[in-house]
Amino acid sequence: MKKRKQRLAAVFTILIFAAAIIYSINKFISKKAVSKHFLQKKDTSIYAWRFGNIHYAKTGSGSPLLLLHELSPCSSSYEWHRIVKALSTRHTVYCVDLPGCGLSDKQKITYTNFYYVQFVVDFIKSVIGSPVTILATGLSASVSVTACSYEPGLFQKLILINPPDIHTLARIPSKKSRISKALLECPLTGTMIYYSIVAKEKIRKEFRDRLFSDSSSVRTEYVDAYYEASHWGGYFGKYLYASIIGNYMYLDIRHALQSIDQDIVILGGARQEGMNETILFYQAVNPAVESVLIPDTKHLPHLEAPEKVLDQLKIFI
Repeated sequence: MKKRKQRLAAVFTILIFAAAIIYSINKFISKKAVSKHFLQKKDTSIYAWRFGNIHYAKTGSGSPLLLLHELSPCSSSYEWHRIVKALSTRHTVYCVDLPGCGLSDKQKITYTNFYYVQFVVDFIKSVIGSPVTILATGLSASVSVTACSYEPGLFQKLILINPPDIHTLARIPSKKSRISKALLECPLTGTMIYYSIVAKEKIRKEFRDRLFSDSSSVRTEYVDAYYEASHWGGYFGKYLYASIIGNYMYLDIRHALQSIDQDIVILGGARQEGMNETILFYQAVNPAVESVLIPDTKHLPHLEAPEKVLDQLKIFI
């Protein structure tokens, strides 16, 4: 009995020691990742939303534009920095760090499409105060479509940059996705897994393989900014990521898309995998959807080839 207690005590001591090491490593990674301060800007405001403080920047004058970056813990309003100045010459541009992203508050919650729909509606009503044209990337495109269907009077036009495939958006949480979400949300091991997923080399590879068409165009500052965004506020970015892999961020938008009367334009990366098929699916649901493919780009054409995107926006806005 005595030996058994000694063994249990030894195991317990080892576990505490291991947990302390993991905690220290996680803290070190988190602190170092935000040391370059890429995301901190002087000319930003805070919208005190009911679910947390939201950072945003307002520039220019004219008809309002709301820019919604990709919904990912690595993303932030930095995504738009190469086109904001040009857009601001003709429009009042609102560039937000969406909840759970960038400098905005990151909650220990399950994020959903409707959570972001409510944010977009509240932001337009409380901050902008008039109908807007929206530019939205990736998953934020589905949020924009749903919000427009929910409150059509708040929207003038939707510009969707590489929106997800409609069939992808129809996913629902499964037993496997719930387990993946729960594992990532574990206090120590989940944080370590999250930090390994958003490691700087992984982000650099994501830029080269999926986000950009030309890997030589990937600047070090892009990787640093995305790396910092994923670690700002510590490990809390993992809850958005967990909600995405848990399939809680997806929503079938076919009914919403079909009901919209506002102009909808899809700007797709010409080299984005499956984009031609995605456009056809959207047009099958709503034949009024217009589309343009931006040559030699993938998921972030406004960051990779801003001049080409601005040329198209001059036509559609």
